[in-house]
Amino acid sequence: MGHSLTISELDVVTTAWIDQEAQRSGTSAEVVARHLIYRGLELAQKQAEQIQQYDLDALAGTWSAEEATEFLQVIADFEQIDPALW
Repeated sequence: MGHSLTISELDVVTTAWIDQEAQRSGTSAEVVARHLIYRGLELAQKQAEQIQQYDLDALAGTWSAEEATEFLQVIADFEQIDPALW
């Protein structure tokens, strides 16, 4: 069995929505609040998992051919070796 939790200082709009949702779904305000907490935890866990990824997969395939060409042109100078530095 879990622990009880009291949430104080909720605004009127939030408590009204929870009460309306409880009536609509035929459950109690506690059940609605519990569902919202669980759903919030699921979203927070998914976001935390996404934040921990440091790869570039999200960028793969997002450039058009024109954008890729432009990028390569802009960084072309980086391919040149400055003999004065050697």
